[in-house]
Amino acid sequence: MTWKHFFTSSIGKKFVMGLTGLFLISFLVVHCTINSMIFFNDGGDMFNTWAHFMSHNYIVRVLEIGLFAGLIVHIIQGLVLVKQNNDARPVKYSMNDVSANSKWYSRSMGLLGTLLLLFLVLHISKFFVNTKIALYSGDEPHNTFEEMKEYFQQLWVVIAYIAGVISLFWHLLHGFSSAFQTMGINHKRYTPIIKAAGTAFSVIVCVLFALMPLLST
Repeated sequence: MTWKHFFTSSIGKKFVMGLTGLFLISFLVVHCTINSMIFFNDGGDMFNTWAHFMSHNYIVRVLEIGLFAGLIVHIIQGLVLVKQNNDARPVKYSMNDVSANSKWYSRSMGLLGTLLLLFLVLHISKFFVNTKIALYSGDEPHNTFEEMKEYFQQLWVVIAYIAGVISLFWHLLHGFSSAFQTMGINHKRYTPIIKAAGTAFSVIVCVLFALMPLLST
């Protein structure tokens, strides 16, 4: 099998999904750590310092290109796999109890991913874009902390963020362990550990993300 055939096959597409998923998970660790700087009782100085570093460091800005590329590939491959799975099962059998073989969130990754994408558009359009506008327009210093607090005074934004975080939780709950399994790490000794780590990771990350708008209101 050639590389072209591999990456266009179902196995290859799942491999790309798993690989890009793990890459995006590593980004979540960094993003969540920086967001946690709001818990310092210093008026947002620590948070703004790290936000300034992330938006001005040239290495980080190059990595952002890889991040967006990985995100786009992950989204496209996800949509392709969802379509392929739907096409493979054009008729749903009423007597087939699918819940006995899989969790509802593992069967709803397309829907959860779509809700998560809408959340990302909201998040990027407000914080990432505004930070870049301030950077290239010379409007410094850019107080991201105060901007965040002002933004989360709007109830609809808080509700949208919490809904996005809930979607992220279920997406991670399945995607974390699934990514490792796709990479070939599937062993009766290690799989339970990976699933437990995935559950803990999903809870910790999503709680920290949810506290960001809740503590700012």
